[in-house]
Amino acid sequence: MVRLTRAQQQERTRAAVLAAAQAEFTERGYAAAKVDEIAERAELTRGAVYSNFPSKRALYLAVLVDMVERAATAEHSGTAERSGTTEQNAIAESDTTSAVPQPPTPSAGSIADALGAFARTWLERMPLADGTPSFGRVHLRSPAGVLDDEPIRDAFGQMTHLEALLLALALESHAPADAPSVRQVRRAQLVLRLLEGPGSSADSALGFGDPFDIVQACAHLGGLALADAWNPPHLPYVPPARACRDRWSPPQELQDLITHRPVGFAEDGVITLLGTNRLKAAEEAVRAARTGDRITVVVTTADPAETGRLVQLRAGDFARCLRRVFEPGAWPRLRLVLDERGLLASAVGVPDADDATEYAVRVQHGTIVTRAQGPGAAHGAATFDLTTADVSHTTPDGAAP
Repeated sequence: MVRLTRAQQQERTRAAVLAAAQAEFTERGYAAAKVDEIAERAELTRGAVYSNFPSKRALYLAVLVDMVERAATAEHSGTAERSGTTEQNAIAESDTTSAVPQPPTPSAGSIADALGAFARTWLERMPLADGTPSFGRVHLRSPAGVLDDEPIRDAFGQMTHLEALLLALALESHAPADAPSVRQVRRAQLVLRLLEGPGSSADSALGFGDPFDIVQACAHLGGLALADAWNPPHLPYVPPARACRDRWSPPQELQDLITHRPVGFAEDGVITLLGTNRLKAAEEAVRAARTGDRITVVVTTADPAETGRLVQLRAGDFARCLRRVFEPGAWPRLRLVLDERGLLASAVGVPDADDATEYAVRVQHGTIVTRAQGPGAAHGAATFDLTTADVSHTTPDGAAP
């Protein structure tokens, strides 16, 4: 018998706990599930469970993340096998098929069709007429029993703002090239508010309304005239960014939560570090960025086991919906990274990043050339005029001011 390494044994134990927890949560739901029962199912001690997951909520969120990632992997594998395309094309087409009917790709320029297709994709994860949810009593987006303290409720609320931005950017990119650019955040917020009605209480989804009526309502919102301007009152008062010339070595193993592809930092652009209490500020980076800028939003948290898993779950599930509806060219023009180990934050020069962090840098030719912190940091770093900057007094070691 081959002797397992310590890392292999830990991975086997973690997998056993996840499998047992999935069975327990599926059968009993979150509130009624017991950690002792999960340990018994896994044939482990209660201590072994807690050595891998610090709380029942952390374990529940980890189960959900594992289920979403396995579903995405299965969809990607199925697409690659059927398409016969190159590996690059297979990656680009990942998550565009599933066991349920594939929503048609919206016709170019039709915001209403795009929203109808998005709503159908969203609701396919919900039970229909006396049906059973595909994940039993484990619900991907229902907060019932999980959001029982203020920090994780705050993160949940901030994620809804970020999701509205992601959908809005997809809609904005989906509009005809010859049409004027129109902000779509308010429209996206209305659609998600409508869709979250069933999602907020998956057990009573049918009481909210007929799913086909919800799809039609979302499509109708695509033709609704909405005044939607981007003019936050605080931006004129944002302190100026600081010019610098700081070399940096970004980590290599990070992944974009939207595309599930590795993230590289060879291109020029803006990197914004936002704690989970500051995610609403992500739009500042998008609106202030210059043409051609690579925009990266890095989510930081002091609680990766719970808050980090919540971000990973919500972002991964939401991105799957986007990828199944919108072609790659219409995906949001930003990358979303969860920096749960603080690797990217440390590389930027913010080793103590947490849930309240708001920090931004501009990278040019592999060098950090602008730094900003506090409210409006992304706007400050993105709009700073480097042609008039005085960098003679900046520190060369990349330390945060």
